[in-house]
Amino acid sequence: MIDNRPSRRIIAHAVLIFGVLIVAFPIYYTFVASTHSLQTILRPPLPLIPGSHFLENYTTALFGGIDRIGGVGVDRLLWNSTVVAVLIAVGKIFISILSAYAVVFFRFPFRMTFFWLIFITLMLPVEVRILPTYKVMVDFGLIDTYAGLTLPLMASATATLLFRQFFMTIPGELVEAARVDGAGPWRFFWDILLPLSKTNIAALFVIQFIYGWTQYLWPLLVTNRNDMGTIVIALRKMISFADADTEWHLVMVTCILAILPPILVVVLMQRWFVRGLVETEK
Repeated sequence: MIDNRPSRRIIAHAVLIFGVLIVAFPIYYTFVASTHSLQTILRPPLPLIPGSHFLENYTTALFGGIDRIGGVGVDRLLWNSTVVAVLIAVGKIFISILSAYAVVFFRFPFRMTFFWLIFITLMLPVEVRILPTYKVMVDFGLIDTYAGLTLPLMASATATLLFRQFFMTIPGELVEAARVDGAGPWRFFWDILLPLSKTNIAALFVIQFIYGWTQYLWPLLVTNRNDMGTIVIALRKMISFADADTEWHLVMVTCILAILPPILVVVLMQRWFVRGLVETEK
């Protein structure tokens, strides 16, 4: 039974608000710093009120080019990160849903062997196979390309496992009914399985988009040109060991711009994301 006493509700809301403030204050502080000049930031304490350099700082970062990253604007870095994150998310979902579909609904020799081979790759992250993977990218001329940034990160044993577990809950009567109606394998997949999997796809898209957006090691290795870098790599390059050499106002602008796309994806897909995680049929 749920306790609805006013005192407990007040305490619960107070704890929740306190937690939100703890999480949100660093982001607010970063935003405030992004609206002040470099001189103001280097003279602590930093004011807690936004400054008057908002348009100047954001325009310079987006379109003016930043010296420490080769004169590339943040707009280009945001584009690269968005392309990489979307391609990784879509590629992982596409490969995983087809793999799970084949394992669950088709009968062929060594079917489960192939599934367990896919599952075993969970123990082989990119960091373990990074040297042979990099060699393959060099041999195929995929350095400084979107294909080189995304292809090695598209396969996902976790997503394959999740789709397989969901497909196994689909009643056999539904499969038989589709077969009686004359639906072939692709029509069954497109008209029945795909609509039933939309919440799973939405939840995985959010998770994989953030996974692709926050990649650091692989983009660092596979890109040499500044205009092909991602925003996470650029943030590291912008920071020097000496405070005086770091354009902190532009760093703060880049930090704020870097967190906006993942937040936007989570907010826009929140309803589907939650449903995909908590639906009972999973």
